[in-house]
Amino acid sequence: MVQYVQQDSAEIINITMRNTFILRLAVWTLLCLGLSPSNASAEWMFMKSDGDTLLRQGIDKIYNVEFTEAEQLFAKVIQLYPDHPAGYFMDAMIDWWKVNLFQRRHDVDERLRSKLSKVQQLCEDLLAKDEHNLTALFFKGAALGFEGRYYALRGDYINAANAGKSGMDILVALQKLAPTNRDIMFGTGVYNYYAAALPERYPLLKPVMLFLPRGDKELGILQLRAAADRARYASVESMVQLVSVYYTYEKNASAAMPYAKQLHERYPNNPLFARYLGRCYVSLGPLDTMEQTWRKVLLGYMDKRAGFDEFAAREALYYIGTAAMIRGDLELALKYYYKCDEACRALDDGPSGFMVKLNLKIGQIYDLQGKRKLALSQYQKVLGWKDYDGTQQQAELYTQQPYSR
Repeated sequence: MVQYVQQDSAEIINITMRNTFILRLAVWTLLCLGLSPSNASAEWMFMKSDGDTLLRQGIDKIYNVEFTEAEQLFAKVIQLYPDHPAGYFMDAMIDWWKVNLFQRRHDVDERLRSKLSKVQQLCEDLLAKDEHNLTALFFKGAALGFEGRYYALRGDYINAANAGKSGMDILVALQKLAPTNRDIMFGTGVYNYYAAALPERYPLLKPVMLFLPRGDKELGILQLRAAADRARYASVESMVQLVSVYYTYEKNASAAMPYAKQLHERYPNNPLFARYLGRCYVSLGPLDTMEQTWRKVLLGYMDKRAGFDEFAAREALYYIGTAAMIRGDLELALKYYYKCDEACRALDDGPSGFMVKLNLKIGQIYDLQGKRKLALSQYQKVLGWKDYDGTQQQAELYTQQPYSR
């Protein structure tokens, strides 16, 4: 329906590097799990039912951005099982989500690193007594993964790679022990997909992949779907990855939509899920639902809800303006586009993809209003900036002839 704004080149580079290291991190970077062997099958269990219930409740609280409640639940787990790494690991995940949602803030960085180190040390103590302790192996790998993902997010790729190598060794060992386990299948699914997809999208990564096992996109998606349907602890993370895979890489908003809907309905306080759903509606419609979804995101920012930050508000302003433009309410569209332009100038050092595209659209609106001089001024602005998804070509065309629907 509406072509979405592509991410800035810097953002794409960050995503590329992060996903490259997800391969090296052996996809522990997204796991919020724990395990101990079951005598009955090749499946895994956390601990006794009381701790397991508290952990699952706490995980839901994290996804719904209810961090205080999650902290209280994990504190109970730690009290019940002070020598088990699960409670400590999940407590660290609260800080990981704070870092993930507020990436320009650094106030919890040191605390996150400290908590992840504590998990690793606890696991090392357990492994010193029994080098085959599966629970300790799992949580050590998970902690290494999130440590690596943190470093990749902060641009420290050397430390990210070092953490990832250790995590990958653990994944290989655990996969041999339980190849059909749905929670571990999440990890292999992410690896299989990105190991094949990333070199196709970014050819410069092909030499890196020569040193890693080959991937298989179709198999990866099947494994992620199996984990989404039946994994005990990784079901939600599998859905998050499927939304990203389908929407960002496969350009298949129709396939992403069911997972985006389910995530948003289950965790309405999570701004990332709300924005993914809004993007799917941008591609698929209907227009009214798309606009309503983004207005809720903007309202979340105005209400100062956790994670609904200036970046979410900027994206909402852009798409609300786009909806108004499609409806023919050009003055309202200009209002939102200029507000979005203000946000871009406040958030970015230079013209972002949002800023370039919205200024092109402002020029189009002025042409539709018969204000050719103002339109030409906008197109000249765009021509002086970096190209985003053909904006240069479009601006050049509209300097030669006015834009018309």
